[in-house]
Order: sequence, then structure tokens, then C-alpha cells
Amino acid sequence: MAQTVLHKANTRGVANHGWLKSYQSFSFAGYYNPERINFGALRVLNDDIVTGGMGFGEHPHDNMEIISIPLEGELQHKDSMGNTATIKAGEIQVMSAGTGIYHSEYNSDPKNPAKFLQIWLFPNKRNVTPRYDQILLNDTDKKNEFVQVLSPNADDAGVWIYQDAWFNLARFDAGNTKTYTLNKKGNGVYVFVLKGQVEVNGQGLDERDGLGIWDTDNFEVKAIADAEFLLMEVPMEF
Repeated sequence: MAQTVLHKANTRGVANHGWLKSYQSFSFAGYYNPERINFGALRVLNDDIVTGGMGFGEHPHDNMEIISIPLEGELQHKDSMGNTATIKAGEIQVMSAGTGIYHSEYNSDPKNPAKFLQIWLFPNKRNVTPRYDQILLNDTDKKNEFVQVLSPNADDAGVWIYQDAWFNLARFDAGNTKTYTLNKKGNGVYVFVLKGQVEVNGQGLDERDGLGIWDTDNFEVKAIADAEFLLMEVPMEF
């Protein structure tokens, strides 16, 4: 029997720093909820809005897989590995922090906010050599399909990380139903709705709701209205 945990959008932590508004699905910085430390290897899911002309100053990370998915606007990235890049909607960025990195993210557009998902996963290998990658996502405009954007495999679709995790983005038309089959036994999936309404195994989800599901080999997703959502399959034990 599948187990689930539901996180409604209005129960997330909220941090408003003026230049940054962050909605936090799991405990982060000043938001602490002992029942929301992580979902398996998924440690952080922040839904961030960065004011035009502002950003995150240089700060450190280590032994974490860090994924950024821009939703609107763009961010300027710099890091201690020598990378300077711009990430924007339609792309995905990944960093394996490993033995340690410093980086900064800055919204160079003075007028418009940048919106992006900041996602952290615990790695399955510690103290690796830090690495950076970003790619333009192909096929994300496909309708009614699960489009893979992340995996553990460097030669597979999307970016890769040091963890047995698979991410899929989906855009479903209202009424479309599809079964998601997990890639690895012992994994679970955290479904996060970006737009619209879906049902996961009969549980209704609205915009920015999250649902974790595990102890199952597969589950059904149905779009109640036109919907965009992210499926994050991660190990439940790591």
C-alpha cells in the first residue's frame, strides 16, 4: 500500500527579506518544522522570487547536490570553480558541491523579478571534486509526457547528479492521465505542482502543493485542469 504525505502550498515556510521572497517546503534557515526536515534524499525545495537588480552574495556549500530550475527571468551565476554563466527559464543548472565551493546568484534585470526553484539533495558520494553544469532543456514543451531532466547517468537525458534520483517535468492537458513507474525500488517521488490542478492516486493537488508518495512501484497522475508539475524521484533511505 502506497504511503503519502501532503504539503499544501499555504503550509510552507515563508521568508521575506525584501529583495528575496522564499517559500520553503522543508525546514530551511529560519523556518523549522520537525515534521518537514526532508523527503528521503530531498533536503530543500525553495520556491524563490528575487527582486530585479538583487541576488545572493557569495556563500559556501559542501557535500550537497544543488539544482536550480528557473521559472521566469534569469540569474547570473559565478562560482569558485571559475564558472560565469546566465541561467534562464527553459534551462536547468546543477552543482555537486563535494569538497566545497563558493558561488553567487544575481538577478541582473533591474525591473523584473527572477523566479526559480532551488533544490538540494543529499549525495550518495561525499567529498567529490566539485562540478558545475547547465543545459537547455529539450522537449519540455511536449504535452502529456513525463520529460526527464535529471538522472544519475551522465549519458542519459538531462543533467546528472551523485544520487539515484530522477526528475521529470510534465505539461498535461486537462483530462490527461498517465502512470509514473519508479526507476528504483526503495525510492519515493515528491510531486510539486507549478501550475493548474492534478490528482495523484486520487489526491487532489493545486498550484504549489506538494505530495510525497512511496512504498509503491507506480502511481497515476491525472490533470484536472491544464497543469505543469515536477516529479522528483529520490531514495527514501540514503
